[in-house]
Amino acid sequence: MASLLDTAQPDDLDPTAGGQTPEPVTADCAPGGLMEPAARTDVLNRLKRAEGQLRGIQRMVERGEDCLKVAQQFSAVRRALDSTYVRMTVCLLEQEIGARLSPETALATGLPEIIGELEAMLSRRG
Repeated sequence: MASLLDTAQPDDLDPTAGGQTPEPVTADCAPGGLMEPAARTDVLNRLKRAEGQLRGIQRMVERGEDCLKVAQQFSAVRRALDSTYVRMTVCLLEQEIGARLSPETALATGLPEIIGELEAMLSRRG
């Protein structure tokens, strides 16, 4: 099922990326939310990556690695979870708006662009 908004989403950071810009991905949320296989797969993949990063941090702590290196990995996993949270927020908006407006009405009012701008703004936050 087509989404009201089909834009690139920021992906999680790889734990070895060293703060590089993540690769964009596309997720299809409206109108079924996480009932849509693409949206569910996207969120699950993001969570699995974050879980892997957390396990890596646990191993680093167990080995007594340098605090700076551990802190850098904490930062990476936090950004990955923040990215997933932004994706879920946009998914919720698409789902709720999709349930109330026809795709033609949403396109005519510029809604996909507004949601895209909101997502970009949320992705830049702190």
